[in-house]
Amino acid sequence: MNVSSLLKLPFSSNGGWAELQQRQLSIPMLAWFVVVPMSLLPPVLLYYAGTHYGDDFITGFGGKEWRFITTILFLAELLTFFVMGWLIHSVVEGHKLQVSYNDAYLLAAIAPLPLWLSSLALLVPVLMVSVIAVLIAMALSCTLVYQGLRSLCHRSPDDVLTMSVTYTVMAASLLAWGVLMAMVWAF
Repeated sequence: MNVSSLLKLPFSSNGGWAELQQRQLSIPMLAWFVVVPMSLLPPVLLYYAGTHYGDDFITGFGGKEWRFITTILFLAELLTFFVMGWLIHSVVEGHKLQVSYNDAYLLAAIAPLPLWLSSLALLVPVLMVSVIAVLIAMALSCTLVYQGLRSLCHRSPDDVLTMSVTYTVMAASLLAWGVLMAMVWAF
């Protein structure tokens, strides 16, 4: 799979999704080679920002226990992958559509990629850059879920059922993301 196929994933249910599905990546392989390395990005960059930018970034940002916070964030991200894979499978099956567990976990591993990559904005010590990066990442994650469900469930573009499943999965995903971010700020 090349980079151009990966970049098309949020915008098309053709091509890249079918290629990923044909590879039949196991859940442990997805966890070890996609989720674990990508889940390290936000905690590492948050630790960097928290220990280097201090209160100049956000008031109260410098006085936190970043080692503890980032460790908990990393573990919570890993747990979220497993919960989201199960949730995607359950929601799809609940709507009388078909998706394998491997495909559900494939989507659970691919959909948060923009959010993980948006943490690179923390390398710039400007809050608005991070906010804009996260908003764009959220939009891309939503489109990844929609296009992924369309492709993995073999549905048409105007299928209302796929849109309903996407809405449910994205609501749960954004709730999980909100809980993770609230957890970071609570400590």
